[in-house]
Amino acid sequence: MSLTLEQIRGALRQVSDAETGAVPEAALKDKDVRIEGGRVSVSLELGYPLGERQAPLAERLRQALLAAGAADAQVDLRWKVHAHAVQRGLKPLPNVRNVIAVASGKGGVGKSTTAVNLALALAADGARTGVLDADIYGPSIPTLLGIQGRPESQDGKTMSPLSGHGVQANSIGFLIDADSPAIWRGPMVTQALEQLLRQTNWDELDYLVVDMPPGTGDVALTLAQKVPVAGAVIVTTPQDVALLDARKGLRMFQKVEVPVLGVIENMAMHQCSQCGHVEHIFGEGGGARMAEQFGVPALGSLPLALSIRVQSDAGVPIFAAEPQGAAAQAYRRIARRLAAQVAALPRDVSARFPSVVVQRG
Repeated sequence: MSLTLEQIRGALRQVSDAETGAVPEAALKDKDVRIEGGRVSVSLELGYPLGERQAPLAERLRQALLAAGAADAQVDLRWKVHAHAVQRGLKPLPNVRNVIAVASGKGGVGKSTTAVNLALALAADGARTGVLDADIYGPSIPTLLGIQGRPESQDGKTMSPLSGHGVQANSIGFLIDADSPAIWRGPMVTQALEQLLRQTNWDELDYLVVDMPPGTGDVALTLAQKVPVAGAVIVTTPQDVALLDARKGLRMFQKVEVPVLGVIENMAMHQCSQCGHVEHIFGEGGGARMAEQFGVPALGSLPLALSIRVQSDAGVPIFAAEPQGAAAQAYRRIARRLAAQVAALPRDVSARFPSVVVQRG
């Protein structure tokens, strides 16, 4: 039986990526379908890393074609992370396809820990990932990634990122002594971050996760306006006082025209290590309600777990320490949904248009 192009699309449309909800058929181009009698060959490229899901998803697509009546079917499923559009007036960073800002309206909600574990989860699926510590006053990325040392410079103008657990990283914490406070006013902080961002020789990153400073003050707002961001993630806890500030952080990104990719609810529940009882210490469902209110995705919830704190303090994030554990799996699911959200954004087309220079005759 020879299938038509529409029948092939209809069959593939029945298959979705269980982790992200994305339908691979949406990325299918007519030119990538070959029909030779009863044999069907399909080539598909998704815009986010698939990791271990690549082969099983390709097989599900193949089986859908066979079930639709193809005598034989072949599915070539690949992925490639593309650069996506940033704020008006800004240009994407060289060697960085997508900058993802991880922010919160206030401190103490686990934003930095979340940023690091998301970066590790993206890297585990095959993406080239980096972390930039934008919290100049309270840099924590060196501790969380267990990295010591100072960035090297080959030309005296730029510096190489350090590496920990498979991700590239830079932080003001690498450049000053651990006990030295950054007693700087806003303009100096902004300048320091711009140097870290633009003078770091990032090595062909798919994603640069930026751990933003807490709050929505002048520093955070200036950074949101000057850093070329593809999208932002808001981290909150379920309690009302945290949600009040998280809403302000979300609105800040909306005002500077940065897409909000979703809300992550941290410390959503605690499971007793002795009896297994689950308790919602800080409330329940606040992050999901906030996401619904603002019409953005609820990317998922993370537990309040002793192991996350212990491993973070030891410089071995929970995703690296216990990759098959429940907490790591929660980070993995959120990272995959986040990557799919980025892939759905408009692509960057700035490189397609040459600069226009007006010269007087």
